[in-house]
Amino acid sequence: MTRRALRENIFRILFKIEFNNMNEMQEQMFFSLDELGEIKDQDRDYIIDKVNGIIDLIDDIDGLIESISDGWRIERIGKAELAILRLAIYEMKYDESVPFKVAINEAIELSKIYCGEEAKSFINALLAKVEE
Repeated sequence: MTRRALRENIFRILFKIEFNNMNEMQEQMFFSLDELGEIKDQDRDYIIDKVNGIIDLIDDIDGLIESISDGWRIERIGKAELAILRLAIYEMKYDESVPFKVAINEAIELSKIYCGEEAKSFINALLAKVEE
């Protein structure tokens, strides 16, 4: 599976956070992985590790999002946009294997697929405020 495909699957799992409580997220993650069918163990592990890393740091990530979003509370941000922001900020701040600009570019690419045109600009503007 390509990094882009892995990232998209991580996004899809993160999107479910807004519809489930955190106690259900492990089960939701494994449901999502089962829907993928046969995937390489390393791809499965990568998805699990990244989703768990984001969940573990979600309060810090959400705090950063609120601090850079000029008065937009987390509850006001669209669910798809929020999942994309959480993934991108995790990659930018906590995943040294993903270059900073790649995380931003991949977030924009996800927004083109899953969000409206305005969301692309919103996500890009917020991520531009995140410091390396």
